[in-house]
Amino acid sequence: MRVLLPLILLSTTAPAPAQTATATTQAALARIARLNPRVGAVLAVDPTALAQARALDRQRRTRGPLFGMPILLKDNIEAKGPLPTTAGSLALIDNVTGRDAPVTASLRAAGAVILGKTNLSEWANIRSGHSISGWSAVGGQTRNPHALDRNPCGSSSGSAAAVAAGMVDAAIGTETDGSITCPAALNGIVGLKPTVGLVSRTHIVPISHSQDTAGPMTKDVRTAARILTAIAGSDPADPATAAADAHRTDYLAALDPAALKGVRIGVLRFATGWSAPVDALFDQALAVLMAQGATLVDIRDLKGRDAIGPAENTVLMTELKADLDAYLATTPAAVRTRTLADVIAFNTAHAAQELALFGQETFLEAQQTRGLTDPAYIAARALSVRLAGRDGIDALLAANRVSALVAPTMPPAWMIDSVNGDQISGGGAGGLAAVAGYPHLTVPMGAVRGLPVGLSFIGPAWSEARLLGLGFAYEQASHRAIPPSFRPSVETSPGVAPLLLPAKDVH
Repeated sequence: MRVLLPLILLSTTAPAPAQTATATTQAALARIARLNPRVGAVLAVDPTALAQARALDRQRRTRGPLFGMPILLKDNIEAKGPLPTTAGSLALIDNVTGRDAPVTASLRAAGAVILGKTNLSEWANIRSGHSISGWSAVGGQTRNPHALDRNPCGSSSGSAAAVAAGMVDAAIGTETDGSITCPAALNGIVGLKPTVGLVSRTHIVPISHSQDTAGPMTKDVRTAARILTAIAGSDPADPATAAADAHRTDYLAALDPAALKGVRIGVLRFATGWSAPVDALFDQALAVLMAQGATLVDIRDLKGRDAIGPAENTVLMTELKADLDAYLATTPAAVRTRTLADVIAFNTAHAAQELALFGQETFLEAQQTRGLTDPAYIAARALSVRLAGRDGIDALLAANRVSALVAPTMPPAWMIDSVNGDQISGGGAGGLAAVAGYPHLTVPMGAVRGLPVGLSFIGPAWSEARLLGLGFAYEQASHRAIPPSFRPSVETSPGVAPLLLPAKDVH
């Protein structure tokens, strides 16, 4: 069953001048009304959006750096108002908390209009290893605006697709491992996963306090820098952010078209080889980096990286149970699912809506974990962060005397497959940054048969300004972003469809 939340409220009054927050918000609402039926990116528009915009227009003296910018939130991020925060699950359909997550409050303080909520892979894609990215019981299936039968990746599927489709210039996503950078790359936009601890996670439905973070998903690097400047900072309720105020900066000031000149960059060759067309685009991107003055250093291997995945899984399963139980305990009394065990039972009781396409075996695995004091969990966390961080990214940077690492982000979008679930044919080095808690920026790198792919910039902790500067210089020199076509399928494209027709003469 698909639950239809309130989608659109359009003013019947005459449009305001173009520079007003009201006019900007009205235009965004009109784009959502026109485009969202094809893409399914937006779960609900906040019915207070126009009131927010009009209030901003009345502020004549103090207008923030994001004045009037309509921004969508992934629906695991809380916002004051009548909309629930569902994480895509029917179990949280009554989760109207009446509170802003600090990231939401920071956006409002900077003058943004919180336009509404975007669809996501249900429970941020942690319920099952056989899931369909971009699907939730609340929102149905989000589609890739470059080919509507292709997957948008997840779990920040709706945030990416809404920006790519042109509904808004910016949305907020969240990532534990790939959930900002993968959908950003597959939808042809910019995505930044910040250092864990730069942006508050309070009042965001959690998976893992070791790896979770919110971050900007935007039409370009400049907009990402604007958003990050607004949302970065310490939050007393989130201990991981204790050092954020000491590290935050004006990220716009780091954007320099000449930022690549004289910079040594490590090329992660061990994160390539899974797609010849993507490798060809990667080689073109490397040529752009060199033309802009960068020195490239090939890096062929990283010892011990095969051990990261199993250790990360132990960490995620253990923290999922502990962190989700803690979050659910803070939800309103109307929410009957107060623990992960309750959610599992809810899904079983509502299997026709929740479990018809794929199961909840990852939830069941997490439910069996033994808590944050379990020695196996403690050892796994120490091992994973060491292999990905100190012995991983940090060691690669130091040994090769490079300032950042680059790799392809992900393969082109795969088909939406309700039989087999996600069928992913490869991936870059984003998992290293996710496990280490380090920043990862993806910028459009081109397209394979019209399906976008991204170029990843990865650096040490707190290096967002450097990565944004490098990504901006590449973006300005390459111009590889492509507009969405909303075509039904790659296979219906003029250059492909005739080649797929059956032979006329069979002997």
